[in-house]
Amino acid sequence: MSEEIDPEIAALIGGGIEEYSAKPAGRSPGAGGPSFEALFGDMGVAGDVEAKGEFDVDLSKKAYDPVERFESDPPNAFFDDPQYYQKALAGEGEASQRFHELLKKYLQSTDPKDRGMYRQQVITAYWNMVSRMIPRVVSSNPIIPKQLMVRFGLSLPTMISPEQRAIFSRIIHQKTTTEPVYYLDEWLRSIAMGQINPSSTDEVSQSRGDERARINTLLQKAMGKRDTAEALLKSKAEERKTLEGMLRDRIDIICEHAGLPGYYQVPAPYTDAQKKTIAELGEILRRMLAADKELVSSAESFEEAGKDVQTIRDKAGALGEDTKANLQALSQEFDTARQMLKMCVGRQGNHFPLVTKEYFHLNLREIGTRENVLDALGWLESIDCQAYCRPYKSALNRIEPFVLLLPSYGDQGICWEPFDRYNRHTSRSRLAVPMYPKNLKIALATAVADMRWQAAKEKASYYWMEEGLTGQYYQWFVKQKLKGDVKEFFIQDYITWITKESDGIQKLDKEVRGIFWRLMPFAQPVKDKLRDRSFVYQELYQRDINRTLSDGY
Repeated sequence: MSEEIDPEIAALIGGGIEEYSAKPAGRSPGAGGPSFEALFGDMGVAGDVEAKGEFDVDLSKKAYDPVERFESDPPNAFFDDPQYYQKALAGEGEASQRFHELLKKYLQSTDPKDRGMYRQQVITAYWNMVSRMIPRVVSSNPIIPKQLMVRFGLSLPTMISPEQRAIFSRIIHQKTTTEPVYYLDEWLRSIAMGQINPSSTDEVSQSRGDERARINTLLQKAMGKRDTAEALLKSKAEERKTLEGMLRDRIDIICEHAGLPGYYQVPAPYTDAQKKTIAELGEILRRMLAADKELVSSAESFEEAGKDVQTIRDKAGALGEDTKANLQALSQEFDTARQMLKMCVGRQGNHFPLVTKEYFHLNLREIGTRENVLDALGWLESIDCQAYCRPYKSALNRIEPFVLLLPSYGDQGICWEPFDRYNRHTSRSRLAVPMYPKNLKIALATAVADMRWQAAKEKASYYWMEEGLTGQYYQWFVKQKLKGDVKEFFIQDYITWITKESDGIQKLDKEVRGIFWRLMPFAQPVKDKLRDRSFVYQELYQRDINRTLSDGY
C-alpha cells in the first residue's frame, strides 16, 4: 500500500520523508467483537476525534443530516427595498445599461416576432452583465440584489407576482449546514478563494502569485492519500478480525469428536467434513497474513500522509486570510458553470435566465433550494444505498458529492466531474442541478445516474464496454440492437429503477433488472419489501442469499 510521495508535496514540506517511528495503530477487536465504527464512532484510527471542516470529506458519515426546516421564519425582506433593481444593475457600466434597455423593450413589446428577437438579445446581454458582476458578488460583503440576481435570476421584482415574491422571500438565505450543496454565488466564491479546486473541464493555469490555489491542490492530494490509507486501515483490520473468527470456528469444528464405537474414551477419526475443514485452514491463514501485511503498510502510509497534511495546512495558514481571490479561476469557473447550465436546459429547453411569472410555476417545496435538494439526496440514498459510494480496493467509501444549484428552467441534472483529477479515491463528484425543473427528484436522479455511469466507466478504463456496470449494460444494449447514446438509455433506466422498480412496478428488461440489482443494489428495507411483491424479486433476493453463503469458499 505504501506509495511514493508526490514530488510537489515533498518539495513543499522541505525534502524527502523522514523515517517515522510508527505509532501503534491500535489493537483490532477480537473475533466476534464489535466493529471499529461501533466501538469508536467518529474517532479516527490515530485515537483523536478530528473535526471535519466544510470542505473535508468525512468517510465516517453514513447519511445526510435530516433537514430541520425548509423555509426562513420570518421571511426575508429583500423585495421591500424600492431601490432593488437599481442596486442590482449599479456599477456595471455599459453592460447594465444595454441589459436595461433590452429588458425594457422585451417587456413592452406586443408583437410576437419582436418579442422573440428581444428575448434572445436579453439572454446575451444578461450573461455579459453578470460576468462583469461576479467579482463583486463573491466578495465578503456582497450587495444583496446583485447576489440574488446571480443566485436565483431575480433582477426586476415586478417580473414576478406578489405571491411568487413571497415564495422567494421564504427561502433560507444563509448557509447553515456543512453539507456540500451550493448556490452559484457561493460556489464561485469558494473557487475564487481556493477552498475548492477549479473544475478540470476548463483547467486554469495557476500564476506564480496564486500560492493559495497551488497549496490547496497539494493539500487535496495529501488528504486523498491520508483518507484512503485510513479507510483501508480500518477495512483490513475488519478483514483480519473476520478471518480470525473463521479460523476459530474451523478449529472448533475440527476439535469436536464423537466417541469411536466399541472403544472407551477413544475419539473418532476426522470425518470427511472435518478433513475438508482442515484443508481450508491454509487458505484462511494465507488471507490473514495478506490482510496483516496490508494493515501494516496502510498504517505507515496513514502516518506519513497525516504529517504531510499538517505541514501543508501550516503553510496555508501562514498565507493568512487576506490573500486575494483568484480572478482568473473565478472567470474560468463562471464560464464552466454557464456550459453546465446550458447542458441542464438542453437544446430545446428554456434558456431565459430570469425568473418571470410567464415561466415560473412552482411552489416553495418544488424549487431546487439547498434544503429541498438535501432532502431529495437523502430520499434517493434511502433507495439506492450505494448512490454516493466509491469502491477502493476492498473498501466502499461513502463520499457526498458537491451539488451546484443553477438558476435555470432545465429538467435534468448532470455530473461534470466524477472525481477530482488529483484525488480519484476520496474526492467529491460534482453535480449540477437546475433550480426550476418540472420534477426536482427526477432532475437529481438524472445527475446521480450520470455520476454512476462516469465513475464506473473511469474505473473500467479501456474495458468499459466489457467490465463492470458499464460493460454489462453495454453488452445488453448491443444484444438488443438499440441505437443512440448508451449513457442516455442507462440514465432513463436508472430513473425507472428508482421511481418504479423500487415500488415493485416491473418496467425494466429482466436482464437490466438483474444487472442493477447486483451492481446498484436497493437498500435492505426496499429489498425486504420487494421480496414479497412478486416471484421476480423473490428470485433476485434468493440469489443475494446464495452469493452471501458462497463468499469465502
